[in-house]
Parts: sequence; C-alpha cells; structure tokens
Amino acid sequence: MNLIDGFLTWLEAERRYSPLTVRNYQRDIDQFLGWMSLTRDSFVPNMIKREHVEEWIIYLGDKRKLKATSVNRTVASLRTLWRWLLHHGHVKRDVVSMIRSTKTPRRLPVFVPDSRMVEVVEGIKEDLASGDFVRVRDAVVVVLFYTSGMRLAELHALNVGDISADFSHIRVVGKGRKERIVPLIAPVQEILKKYCGQKSSQNICIDQKKALILSEKEERLSQRTLQRIVDRVLKASGVQGKTSPHVLRHTFATHLLNMGADLRDIQELLGHSSLKATQVYTHNDIERLKAVYSEAHPRERR
Repeated sequence: MNLIDGFLTWLEAERRYSPLTVRNYQRDIDQFLGWMSLTRDSFVPNMIKREHVEEWIIYLGDKRKLKATSVNRTVASLRTLWRWLLHHGHVKRDVVSMIRSTKTPRRLPVFVPDSRMVEVVEGIKEDLASGDFVRVRDAVVVVLFYTSGMRLAELHALNVGDISADFSHIRVVGKGRKERIVPLIAPVQEILKKYCGQKSSQNICIDQKKALILSEKEERLSQRTLQRIVDRVLKASGVQGKTSPHVLRHTFATHLLNMGADLRDIQELLGHSSLKATQVYTHNDIERLKAVYSEAHPRERR
C-alpha cells in the first residue's frame, strides 16, 4: 500500500471520517500530485518543498480562479496529510504547517426568516394531506432538516432504526462518527408516523437497517436528490436566494437562538465540537436586534 492510500485508510478507519469527506481529501491530494506530475506510487514526500505548495496555491487562485474557501480546503487536506506523514516518520519536517490560509470575508449564515418559514410549513401541510407518497416524503425531508438541524450527509445516512420506538427522538451520526440525540417535537412525531404508516406495506418501518428516506423503488435517495427536494419546496413557497439543506440547518439554529435557546444547547443539537462554530449565529441575532432598534427607536424614526 502506498503512503496516500495508507493515509486515506487512516482517515476512514481511525479518524472515522465519512466516505464523502475521504473522497474530498483524495481529490485534493490527487490534484496536487497531478500538478507535480506525480502519482500515488511515485510520491516521495521528502522531495516536496514548501515552495511547491506555495506555487500550487498561487496556481489554484490565479489560474484556476478558485475561491479562497476552496483553496483553503485544499491546503487543509495537504496539512492533515503532512501531519500524518510526520507522525508516522515518513518525513523529517512538515512543509505545510507554516503556510497560512488565505483570508476570506466573514459571511453570516444564510437563513429563512420566520415569516417565510410559515409559508413553507403551510405548503408542507398541503403535501402531507395529499396522500401522495412522493409529496409526503418530500415534506418529511424538509421538516426534518428544519426541525432537527441535521447536515445533508446525516439525513442521507438516517435509517429507520435511528428513530426511537415512540418517535420522540432520533439518533444522528455526525462528523467523525460522533453520535448525538435530537428530540422531535410532537407535530414532527405525527408526520413521521404518517410517513411510516404510508410505507408500511413496503416494510419501511419494520426493517431497522433500511434507509428512512426512500425512493418509490425502495432505494436510499442520493444526497443530490435530497438537495433538489429542498430547493423545489423552498422555491415553491417563495424563498429567495440560497435554498439548500444547510440553509435549513442555519434556519433551525437561528430561530432557536431568537426564541431564547441557550447557545450551548444549540451547539449540542447541531453537533458542533466547538462553541466557536455555534457563536456565528449570535451575529445573525445582533443584526435582527439592529433592525428592531432602527424600526422602534424614536430617534431613528424621525
């Protein structure tokens, strides 16, 4: 086994990264090796210098016109690889660790305003009442994203057995294969019961290993299909701008914060390993307070 394959195996077996994350690492590393006219088998890490990595970064930005976030992700992949190489004695020094990431403008999480989500929910009610399997299933997808804050990969991997017997909570396997429990509010419990009841003839709620979100052919929906479902449902309700599962995750967190939820509770529900990642939602709350201030303060209304 060559070094790159050994590293990728370590990511999956030891770090317990998802297959999608491992593929992203693989793509970033293979692109760098290709640029260096190397293959995995011809890769000799001690021959790589810091200057090579810096030239690669310039190439990504100037020639391929990648955004700073994409460049930083690629550098992060190489940084993790070199840390692994150093730890296992394959290199004498880490040539990537001292390379700084490209500065990126800080963006606030995009979320759907509460008033607009009311319209989304009304549309979902019509889908649930339709009795049509696809419409009911798609409604379940949107409801789960919005009321659980799950990531796309997390919902994609959800099995029937991850739902508690009384439908009160779900077990979510997040980044690094870390598990967390997310409670389900009463209306969502009823929606899931309806969905499972509609599919009972196909054993969706009997086989504990079967995917929760299935196609009519009893196959697990792809992540791309889940994205399309969210995009279609949100746009049908008049949502403008970004319409992705991650927007619903942001919406979940922002609405909880606006209603007074504790930041650490939100951190646990989202599966963030660090509170710092969750604190970005406080900036959205500040913007909301500024809007309220501007509208209500007498000095602003003159």
